[in-house]
Amino acid sequence: MHTAVYGSGYLGTIISACLADFGLPVTCFDEDSARLKEVAQGNLGFYEKNLEEVLRRNVRAGRLMYSTEVAATAAKSNVIFLAEDTHTQVEDLALRLAQMTRPRTVLVVSSPVPVGTCARIERRIKDAGLAITIVSQPMFLTNGCAVEDFNWPDRILLGTSSSEAVMTLKQTYRPLVMRGVPVIVTNHETAELVREASTAFVATKIAFINEIASLSERVKADAMDLALALGLDKKIGPRCLQPGSVFAGPFAETEMDSLATLASGNGVSLRILSAAREVNRSLPDRIVDKITSLVDNIKGKELGILGLAFKPNTNYIAGSTSLLLARNLITQGAHVRAYDPVAVSEGNTELSGIHCCVSPYAAAEGSDALVVGTGWPEFRALDFEKIKKLLKRPIIIDTKNLLDSGRLRSMGYQYVGVGRA
Repeated sequence: MHTAVYGSGYLGTIISACLADFGLPVTCFDEDSARLKEVAQGNLGFYEKNLEEVLRRNVRAGRLMYSTEVAATAAKSNVIFLAEDTHTQVEDLALRLAQMTRPRTVLVVSSPVPVGTCARIERRIKDAGLAITIVSQPMFLTNGCAVEDFNWPDRILLGTSSSEAVMTLKQTYRPLVMRGVPVIVTNHETAELVREASTAFVATKIAFINEIASLSERVKADAMDLALALGLDKKIGPRCLQPGSVFAGPFAETEMDSLATLASGNGVSLRILSAAREVNRSLPDRIVDKITSLVDNIKGKELGILGLAFKPNTNYIAGSTSLLLARNLITQGAHVRAYDPVAVSEGNTELSGIHCCVSPYAAAEGSDALVVGTGWPEFRALDFEKIKKLLKRPIIIDTKNLLDSGRLRSMGYQYVGVGRA
């Protein structure tokens, strides 16, 4: 059984590499020959933990191939994953691929699409007299641990009425099925709505803990201990309960916009989602207030920021608290020096006026305060005696509660976290 993945962007690259790692022959294909060549050589254009290793391993083994011969690849494949990063051309593209396939091919739509998309695709294919099966399979991948999420998913969600397609995809995902990963079969609309609802729920959970963190600061409670206690409640769970986190990334805002549009078009007001998004967006302003209280007037101050990516192990900066914070600080007249292990070029491209540094120590040198903006684990191992000498004043604002506050305070730092007295 041959599997093909259309799309060589973020989503298509992850799906094709990880499926090949299951031992399947996989062809990643689209019309962009320059892009495919770069990906095949491991030049991804984005950073995702462990992905380059998985990709190179499977290319060397001959399981992962790349092709611009769209018609030939579609014609020989039993299962085709449509994995474009955006939904704008998905319906037309699905119909075009369907016209190239043989009967009984399974076309899996994994692109993040609005609710109702796959039902429309199915109707168009039926009207065209084509005998292929459409399956909606949203991917629940988190930037920075997408390879891990693919290999250890919470569930496999399939939107289809075809039992034959379900059996085919269970063979595709056999290593996961044999491990006991639940396979949930539903209709297209439910599968598509689960993806958007999951996004909204996680955003709400993050917003809730950030609001409780604000209250914790006022009443001298510790939001980290509070989050631990909440997370041990089996009705709640520990994931996404870290004060200072923000819900962001390349698909997050698009998915929440899509859900809000769907609700509005059907006369439903999603007030909880609106409130969660507002809390999410207000976090950088709260951090600016913390900085202002420590350095007095921000205007003219030198401020160092460690981390630009919206979370560790990725170079995506879309919606990043650090980026929004840097923009806010620059607007108020501060001079911002920033360092990130992988997202420096993205920061330079996205924000003029920021000075991107080659090391965390360069970001600290001459700064009035140092802000931890992304929770990269390597920041824990920095030489804080050296950093103390480089800073004008020993002030650290830790927006991710990453560092050992007791140790830093004993070293003479003025340390401020999020949600901590």
